[in-house]
Amino acid sequence: MNQINLTAYYATIKKKTGKTPADFKALAINKGYFENDVLKPTVKAAEIIAWLKADFGLGHGHGLAIYHSLNNAG
Repeated sequence: MNQINLTAYYATIKKKTGKTPADFKALAINKGYFENDVLKPTVKAAEIIAWLKADFGLGHGHGLAIYHSLNNAG
């Protein structure tokens, strides 16, 4: 995903959920997906996407954008 696409995805996600990528990182930390401020290598995109779909109604593309932000949040 390029930065322009991600920016558009993040804006849509914020509009839909009221949350930013930083908010999702805090939630992911609370769910135990992070260790030492880095996404655990055992946490796969499908797991994050399923969580975001179930809890926030996000689709695959938007979930993947958040996964990308979490995976690059270190």
